[in-house]
Amino acid sequence: MACPRSKFAFLTLPRYSMIALSTAVEPLRMANKLTGQSVYDWSIVSLDGQPTPASNGLQLSPTVPLEQLGPVDILFVCGGVEVQEAVSPKVLAALRRLAERRVPLGALCTGGYALAKAGLLDKYRATIHWENLSALREEFPRIHLSDQLFTIDRDRFTCSGGVAPLDLMLHLVESKLGARVSQLISEQFIVDRVRSDRDRQYVPLRAQVGVSHESLIKVAQRMEENIEKPLSLDEIATATGLSRRQIERLFKRHLNCVPKRYYLQMRLRRARELLLQTSMPIIDITTACGFQSPPHFSRCYRAQFGCPPSAERQTRQGKPGVQPHEPDPARLLP
Repeated sequence: MACPRSKFAFLTLPRYSMIALSTAVEPLRMANKLTGQSVYDWSIVSLDGQPTPASNGLQLSPTVPLEQLGPVDILFVCGGVEVQEAVSPKVLAALRRLAERRVPLGALCTGGYALAKAGLLDKYRATIHWENLSALREEFPRIHLSDQLFTIDRDRFTCSGGVAPLDLMLHLVESKLGARVSQLISEQFIVDRVRSDRDRQYVPLRAQVGVSHESLIKVAQRMEENIEKPLSLDEIATATGLSRRQIERLFKRHLNCVPKRYYLQMRLRRARELLLQTSMPIIDITTACGFQSPPHFSRCYRAQFGCPPSAERQTRQGKPGVQPHEPDPARLLP
């Protein structure tokens, strides 16, 4: 049974991220290959139709002029380094015209800055690369920014950089073609699991608080070095030369949480990595991440991630009906 074709366009800004664009396009290509149909079309676009140099100096061809693009299901703005300089008045005007025509808009990596500058993310939930989160929160307070890998809010599709576009595209593929096709694509690309919009991009503490807060960074590093046997706050204070009160003030002022909560979240994040990326028994993960018992670990994990560790482990092992062998294309489409 034929599936309606979807067309995506990728508007490349000067010095865009090649890895972000590649990991967005490749799942579409693989979906076509696995299903044996042209389920997706895509175009690389620039304002004038000339290939745009990526941040690595490479250019993609063919590149078409935006005005000759025709109808698309989503247009993604592809950003990279020095995105503020890359967003010209012509780019902003073009994006506003697309929004007036009700074209769904997305962004890869720092491309969200262009949508934000054009006023097209106001009152939307959105995601951008962690290096730009703090600056965008200050400059565009009407946007509900998160540290998620990707965010879909009505007709806006935004994601972080690196390989996060792969996760966004796998989510879109699953919505269109089903979980089996999405899982098979991830297997082709040697991806351990398909991440969802519940997954967060890792934001280094130094990026959250700035390089001037060395005391806070030193405390967090001490916590990270002692995951299996968590230190008490008094022990951390002694090791870092700070008082309990100083540490509590630092966490409250810059992270809006108490040290104990931050430490727990760090240990749970490590536990989730072990659950999803290794075959360690849950009882061993419990010990490795400093929890008193499996029930205690399970309660903390459910409170943080919304499901118990056993359910998270089942997600990693794949969904029923997904076969690891080469699929029959005729059987993949609904």
